[in-house]
Parts: sequence; C-alpha cells; structure tokens
Amino acid sequence: MDKVAVLGLGLIGGSLLLRSVDAAVTPSAVGYDADPATRGLATERLGPAAVAADLASAVDGADLVVLAVPLPAVPTVLGALRNVGYRGLLTDVTSVKEPVRALVGEGTRFVGGHPMAGKEASGFDAADAELLVGCAWALCLDAGTALPDWLDVARWVLAIGGQVAPLTSAEHDTAVARISHLPHLVAASLTASAAAEPIGPAALGLGAGSFRDATRVAATRAALTAAMCGGNAAALTSEIDALQARLAEARALLTGEDPIGALTEWLEGPRAIRAQWPPPGVETELPLTRDALLALGRAGGRLTAIGADLARAIRP
Repeated sequence: MDKVAVLGLGLIGGSLLLRSVDAAVTPSAVGYDADPATRGLATERLGPAAVAADLASAVDGADLVVLAVPLPAVPTVLGALRNVGYRGLLTDVTSVKEPVRALVGEGTRFVGGHPMAGKEASGFDAADAELLVGCAWALCLDAGTALPDWLDVARWVLAIGGQVAPLTSAEHDTAVARISHLPHLVAASLTASAAAEPIGPAALGLGAGSFRDATRVAATRAALTAAMCGGNAAALTSEIDALQARLAEARALLTGEDPIGALTEWLEGPRAIRAQWPPPGVETELPLTRDALLALGRAGGRLTAIGADLARAIRP
C-alpha cells in the first residue's frame, strides 16, 4: 500500500498514525480528526505532512482508510466518505464488529478489525507508537469478505506490528463481551461498591494490588465504555447472566457446611486456567484459505507472517 489514511486520532488512531510514521509502514500515512485541537496536537508531534486539514484531503489517493472513531461516530464518518467519493478498501478499529458491518452495508470493500490494546487514558495525548506492537488484532473474515482484501489488511496489520487473529464478526463480539466488555462493567461495579458508605473511605484507603488490578479500566472515559458495551448489548447481556450465575454458585457455597473446602474446589478450575494464560505458542504454517485461517483464530492462534501461498502462525 502506498497511502493509508487514519480517520480519528484518539488513543488507537493516534497510536496507529504514530507507528505508521515512525516505522515507515507505508510510503505515506495521513491522519485526520474532526477536532481542530486534536489536529493541532498531532501536527505538533508529527509535522503538517502527516495531518490533513479535512477528510477529503486525508482519503484522496488512499489505498486503505482506517475508521478509528467510537461507534456512535461511525455513521457520520461513513456518510462523509460516501460524499467525497471514496470507494477503496476500508477497515476499522472499533471494539464491536457486527454493528459496524451493518452500518457499512453491502457493496463496500470492508474488513472489520479490532486491535486488543488500550489504556484507561484516552485522546491523542495518550497515544503511543508502541501500543499496538505485539498485540492480538482481530480481523474479521466474514462470508461477504473478499479474501484478497482481507489478506491486504492482514499484511498491513503485521507491518504495524500486530498479530492477526482471524474470526467472524459474530465470534469476535461474543469473545470481547467476555474478555473486555464484561470486565469493564465488573470494574465499575467493584469501584462503586468499594466507595459505598458508610465504610467507603476506609475501604478505599485499604485498597492494594487486587483492587488496583481489578478496577484499572474503571478509569476509562465513561462515554467510551458505554459506546462499546452498548454496541454489544446482546452478547454482553448473556455474559452478565453467566457471571451472575457463577457468583450465585459462590454465594451458595459460602452458606454451606464447609465454605472453605467447597470454595477451594470451586476456585481451583479458574486458578489453573489463569496460571496457564497466555498459553505457550507453537509455530506452524497454514495455507491461505478461509477455512484454515478461521480454524486458527477459533483455536486462539495468530498469524505472524504472510507469504505468497502460506502463512506463519502461532497456535496454542
């Protein structure tokens, strides 16, 4: 690809642009943000050549356009792209995939993506060129996704430094409901419970490692968390129900005859899973077929390189 345009220069979009420029991932990388102040910050850091004054200039001649805006802003940006006549390859970094795919609609060269990296901080000030290096990057290979387009985006992700996890949009949304969106709601709930009166100040004063680690993402900007959780409401509702059922099991054990013994047995399974995460990877090769790629992603594997006919990968 000769030119990539990143639309939206918050934490992820800003990090993408910084990485693209610093590592010379493509001959040309240009960013645009609707907020003039954000464009100013990006221009100060990267220079005027890397930041467009308007969306039309940003996407002019682009081989790939990256949507790096929150879900509520996606319809506006898609409308602007249609208005300027962009018809090239499109990807995104939004934390839900089925809603974005529905908004994009049929007839667009689109490959949904989601880099699994972030911070509780947001905005271009928090952007980091190294943020996405080594991260798992879900890349959606749906029935309507052209495999050559998917491979082009996958090669770009690898050049950025990510590792590609092939999944369908539906599989992605179910997975992130469990490992991203539900933890955000749990962190918020734990934080609110810790601060509850009358003992809240004392509880917060005693907070240490377990509280810090379990609640870190509660500091994320509320609008961002609400957008990703609300955009994945169906999958997330099911995961909340499953969590409530597990907590109900624990509660029942606490009121039994041997709460310590029963809880020890109940906790052992999760302890073993967490102790073995992330699993050691085994290098392998696979053909560049839709079935082989999806089988890799469903097994928890990631692509690390793509050749002409084969891909290298790490699988559990």
